[in-house]
Amino acid sequence: MKESLHGTVAAELRRRIRSGEIGVGESLPSEAELCEEFSASRTPVRQALAVLREEGLIGGGQGRRSLVLDAVPAQPFESFLSFTMRAELTGQVPGQRLQEIALRRPDPAVAAALELDADAMVVQLLRLRLLDGRPAMLERMTYTEAVGRPLLSADLDAGSIYAVLTEQGTDLAAARHTFDAVAADATDAELLEVGVGSPLLRERRVTTDSQGVPIEWSDDRYRPDVATVTVTNTRGTRTARL
Repeated sequence: MKESLHGTVAAELRRRIRSGEIGVGESLPSEAELCEEFSASRTPVRQALAVLREEGLIGGGQGRRSLVLDAVPAQPFESFLSFTMRAELTGQVPGQRLQEIALRRPDPAVAAALELDADAMVVQLLRLRLLDGRPAMLERMTYTEAVGRPLLSADLDAGSIYAVLTEQGTDLAAARHTFDAVAADATDAELLEVGVGSPLLRERRVTTDSQGVPIEWSDDRYRPDVATVTVTNTRGTRTARL
């Protein structure tokens, strides 16, 4: 399907921002200049700018030139579950290599996180994720048996597990993320090509369905030279007072 004109404009401006061609703190071309460059009317240009504004990349507007605020797009809920979508948002090529997948009983900590009985079965997998062909992140993922069974026969080297789950109708409603640092163990070191004990950025995630029932537990470990975490706080209209 052919990309919309405003999508083309947004993608090109996003590329320029990510590459540093237009740096943080610098202004984008004016609407008139963008209209001329892309042979477009003001409507698709303004739509493209609105997309970048929604992603947190630019600010300003309303008669003023838009200013670059950040080089990393904000991520919607879906992209927090999908390494593939994160990579595409930043213009990188994602890849993956499944190391193992099995139906087994989880250890007590994982069973507790998923609110499962000690003798429950789960689907667990270990998968290396790549960015532009380089090792970037190691996934240790656990799914409740009902959710994870289809993954046993899926081609998990083909792309996003989130996409597979969505296609099978899995109810992914919310996720709680915990970030910390952890020393690379022997498996991390071998697959991520770092030294044993090297610091890694770890994201632990519990994903629940719309009823609040846990269906996934994940321990994802990133090389710190290819991943960072940005948190944006928004001040609400009401402030609690003591």
